[in-house]
Amino acid sequence: MDLTNQTVLVTGAGGFIGSHLVEALVAKGCRVRAMTKYNSRNDWGNLEQLPPDVQQQIEIISGDIADPFFVRKAVSGCQAVFHLAALIGIPYSYIAPQHYVQVNVQGTLNVLEACRAEGVQKLVHTSTSETYGTARYTPIDEAHPMQGQSPYSASKIGADKMAESYYLSFDLPVATIRPFNTFGPRQSARAIIPTIISQALNYRNTREPIRLGSLSPVRDFTFVKDTAQGFIRVAECDNSVGEVINVGSGQAQTIGDTLNLILEIIGQPDIPVVTDEQRIRPEKSEVGLLLANTEKARSLMDWQPQYTFKDGLAQTVESIERTLGQYKTGIYNV
Repeated sequence: MDLTNQTVLVTGAGGFIGSHLVEALVAKGCRVRAMTKYNSRNDWGNLEQLPPDVQQQIEIISGDIADPFFVRKAVSGCQAVFHLAALIGIPYSYIAPQHYVQVNVQGTLNVLEACRAEGVQKLVHTSTSETYGTARYTPIDEAHPMQGQSPYSASKIGADKMAESYYLSFDLPVATIRPFNTFGPRQSARAIIPTIISQALNYRNTREPIRLGSLSPVRDFTFVKDTAQGFIRVAECDNSVGEVINVGSGQAQTIGDTLNLILEIIGQPDIPVVTDEQRIRPEKSEVGLLLANTEKARSLMDWQPQYTFKDGLAQTVESIERTLGQYKTGIYNV
């Protein structure tokens, strides 16, 4: 389906990837309904950082993905739905596993049922590379076994299987996109790249060392603008219905190598780095290696990254430098 001039809903629109997807959809000429989590401050999350002319083209609604009545109303009148609303922090899932099930599994069920009832033409459900766990083989294709190595990944596996069941049971036109480690402007310090960048930039003022967990895990990083285009390609590709599709760079680097490249870009390669024990995941919960096989994305919908890792990092450094005051570098953000 061609999304141009279509009415589309984005759940989780105030989040990191969601805000970039909203921006890309507006640029494509979509009528965008952006769903954010209700709060009494009328805070729209990362949508607040979009240019005013983009904000004026968005219908912003606030509520809770766990409320099936609200979700049904949000979906009504939309031709396509992008479901990104989720709890995503892995460390916090150790603390609040029930909340992850309520939001990630029950919330996804609410979206699936609303899309079924409203006759939505395409639903793009958001998965995560964390559902694979530590790679049993690389590169990881979509047939790789799922492993629930954290309550977060287990909740996303449950959500993915609910989406699969609605395709198989009710012929719902749902496709599952499985992004690998997305990074870029507007990402919070719960992710490793903004954690490194914000601490490195703040070193000029505090002289505090960079505090990190393990530097050995290997990750497949994708710039957020590429990921947003991946969502759009999945939605527009008729052959994506019923499929799970990896979106990643197909390249991997350790956290340590990523750290060194960031310090090179910033121009301060000698900032001291210390191990912070609270940032280290439980041994059996740590995912040691993620590297995407993106052959299906290339062959099915002609998608591949347009940004190099270094170019994406440079844009991210520039963005965080402008907003450094928003990052609480002195604490561990779970």
